[in-house]
Amino acid sequence: MAEGAVDVTVAAAPEKVWEKVGDFGGVADFFPGIDSFSLEGDERVIGMFGMEIRERLLSRDDATRSISYSVVDGVPLDSHKATITVEPDGEGSKVTWSYEVTPDEMAPIFGDTYKAALGSLENAFS
Repeated sequence: MAEGAVDVTVAAAPEKVWEKVGDFGGVADFFPGIDSFSLEGDERVIGMFGMEIRERLLSRDDATRSISYSVVDGVPLDSHKATITVEPDGEGSKVTWSYEVTPDEMAPIFGDTYKAALGSLENAFS
């Protein structure tokens, strides 16, 4: 299993950033490249890159400002888990998107995709 993490500092209070990041159904507001999106209970279906990707919410904790989910269909994976956390960083917030994925060769793809999403999130608050 390959592991990785990407992060960004956002010029907004953690509470404001968490409002956006902690909304499992709101990912389409800051994740670039989404062509279609629907929320079905604890699962979201995202159309992007010519694929339909299904993700399942695993946990969400307002106290620690962390949310975890897993890709469960639509991408050739054996396993996947991602966690996004928001924490104070000076006058702003540090957002970290960590991930575990098998097969290992998928890790750079997820890292690049999540880094682009964090760049879009950063721009939303600038």
